[in-house]
Amino acid sequence: MDLKDKAMASVVNMLIKYVRKDFDKNAMNLLNLVEKLDVKKVNQTTYDGLHKALGDKNNNWYRFVKSLALETDEGVLKKLVPAALNVAMYSYSKRMESIEKYNCNVPWAILMDPTAACNLKCKGCWAAEYGHQSSLSYETLARIIKEGKELGTYMYLFTGGEPLVRKADLIRLCEENPDCAFMSFTNGTLCDDAFADELKRVGNLYLAFSIEGYEDTNDFRRGEGVYKQVVEAMARLKKRGVPFGASLCYTSKNTEVLGSDEYMDWLIEQGTRFAWFFTYIPCGNGAVTDLMVSPEQRKHMYKKIREWRQTKPIFALDFWNDGEYVQGCIAGGRHYFHINSNGDCEPCAFIHYSNVNINECSVIEALQSPLFKAYYKRQPFNNNMLRPCPMLDNPEKLVEMVKESGAHSTEMLHPESAEELAAKTRPAAEKWAPVADDLFDFDEYVKKHVKDVNMYNYMKEENDQP
Repeated sequence: MDLKDKAMASVVNMLIKYVRKDFDKNAMNLLNLVEKLDVKKVNQTTYDGLHKALGDKNNNWYRFVKSLALETDEGVLKKLVPAALNVAMYSYSKRMESIEKYNCNVPWAILMDPTAACNLKCKGCWAAEYGHQSSLSYETLARIIKEGKELGTYMYLFTGGEPLVRKADLIRLCEENPDCAFMSFTNGTLCDDAFADELKRVGNLYLAFSIEGYEDTNDFRRGEGVYKQVVEAMARLKKRGVPFGASLCYTSKNTEVLGSDEYMDWLIEQGTRFAWFFTYIPCGNGAVTDLMVSPEQRKHMYKKIREWRQTKPIFALDFWNDGEYVQGCIAGGRHYFHINSNGDCEPCAFIHYSNVNINECSVIEALQSPLFKAYYKRQPFNNNMLRPCPMLDNPEKLVEMVKESGAHSTEMLHPESAEELAAKTRPAAEKWAPVADDLFDFDEYVKKHVKDVNMYNYMKEENDQP
């Protein structure tokens, strides 16, 4: 740690103690200070929201921030805050410089699979299609992070497979990159006491437990006894003051449970700080379509998550229904992209097509590859931000991009053409379109959310609409 880092650590430690001493009095003072230090004000919307939240002690966001500040282990906070500042503030300006320099998307986060190996075989899991033989070397994982930071990317997410099969390597990556924040999706079965202690020690790695309902529903998809192991893992982290979240895939079979107030309250009671919602997508030949949600179910989740953000002390996101806040699809390097365990660079964790491999190229070369450039020039794929996805909502766009770029299927067991995938998702897209059009107010969206039109290629030409 150099002198600059030591000075920053000292300041962060002092500020944490200051806030924890009297949160009600000191939190707003600290927010005002941080806002003054952020000369470029790249997160003004965030500041405005925090001022509103911290100005009302009955606000759910006030309760959320207060519990996070006071219930998180102090040592973890000392590691979390500097990494979070890099992710939330420093990353933006550095990424904008890289976007201008390289004329391509540069992501906020990179999602990568350390391994395809997993101790479970969950129904509908896209990772199961990859097989269990491949993995990224430690050297490759470290290089990806090094090259990503040079571009302005300080957030790294692990999936698989089961990432915790590589526990020691994940911890080492976090130790060697204290300026970054890391999150791992996990089935939770490998988070024992020893690993929970390691998470508390390292401080910048957080888990998102994959859980899809109560015991019967969850174990139907993941296997008998998995629910109990996840609950036990949550308890371990809560006891140690280590923040964690949940990763929830809503399907035609469990939407009513996941979309209930009772279930969200249960997650909060376990100590869950964030909830990432995904919808089921039939990736891979042979994947069933009857687990895809109906338009009514998707609409229900749209409404409930917005309701929860106003009432529940938890940070909840829906990666399909929240397109209005991020101007459509976030894939293709626009906010993130995916590197599978074989090294294939895919625009999205659910888009299994690629024409470049990270073992043979750099991160910036991947972002400049034909498929990623096809994303870059077309995003957003639809002027209705509730129809953001090129696979689920605009399948003809995916077919077009795969054909144009010459990308190949990265499914290791059952390769699937873009046309075959589109045939499975097109009926759902057609059914959702009128519902989404009824929900989405275009003029209000532009007024509230369009801040940086150049970054997002917003309102391009006549091909904006599908």
